Amino acid sequence: MSDVKAVNNLVNKFEVLKAEIGKVIIGQKEAVNFTLLSVFCGGHSLLIGVPGLAKTLLVNTVSDVLGLNFKRIQFTPDLMPSDILGSEILDENRQFKFIKGPIFSNIILADEINRTPPKTQAALLEAMQERSVTISGNHYKLDLPFFVLATQNPIEQEGTYPLPEAQLDRFMFSINLEYPSFEEEVEVVKSTTSTVNQTVNAVFSGKEIVEIQQLIRKIPVADNVIEYAVGLVGKTRPKSAQATAMVKSYLDWGAGPRASQNLILGAKAHAAVNGKYSPDIEDVKAVAIPILSHRIVKNYKAEAEGISVSDIINSLL
Repeated sequence: MSDVKAVNNLVNKFEVLKAEIGKVIIGQKEAVNFTLLSVFCGGHSLLIGVPGLAKTLLVNTVSDVLGLNFKRIQFTPDLMPSDILGSEILDENRQFKFIKGPIFSNIILADEINRTPPKTQAALLEAMQERSVTISGNHYKLDLPFFVLATQNPIEQEGTYPLPEAQLDRFMFSINLEYPSFEEEVEVVKSTTSTVNQTVNAVFSGKEIVEIQQLIRKIPVADNVIEYAVGLVGKTRPKSAQATAMVKSYLDWGAGPRASQNLILGAKAHAAVNGKYSPDIEDVKAVAIPILSHRIVKNYKAEAEGISVSDIINSLL
């Protein structure tokens, strides 16, 4: 199939995909879009929202419509790395045998990832970056496609371990789930308090998703779009010559080179699902907030004056 045909096919299937997810997830269109874009780019996502906004249900539904294996790991303060990766045990022949942990799946839901200590959070890092794990010196490849979709509750911070910036940088998107509108909440209550269970149909297979990821990487990008993305990331760094007065006043740290790479990958995916064969600056802008928001660090002045990360990014756009 030619790349043009493949993009057209992706546009059609993307609409079917959203319609299937819409059977179960009411509203949250932006969160659904960005979650699917991260899957098509081969990236991981952090879903942030108060309890009850269907974060877990969203991940579960996405895995169903994509026809992928799904494992949920509930992160707790006593969770150990071996609970995620697996461990070696002595079998009846007194030989060491490796028992795979839940990380050996296509989609991992890391539920409330900030409830577990850094040692256990770090167990995910190699898997997220290298798509492999190392146990007792042995190297195990993970099945592709592989995604970590982690959830975080922003209001209940007692007994949590905030993710370090280096680990946050491994997530392609940071997706905020908002409260539903009045009409959406009425629909949610109707659908969840009756006996009707909506079932979704798988639209893709794992093999097709890997092919889409390869297609996204093959999409050409004009130099001016790459320069815009790199320039935008450069403007978030308070010590750079391009930094605006707002950035110098309110940020301690800006985004690193991984942000520039993800902006271009995200723009390619955004262009493809909208039927374009090459991304433009508008596609970079469309994915800028969820890609940059968890990579820049506000200072105390920004906290005191109630300036949000989105305000700062919007001022740069």
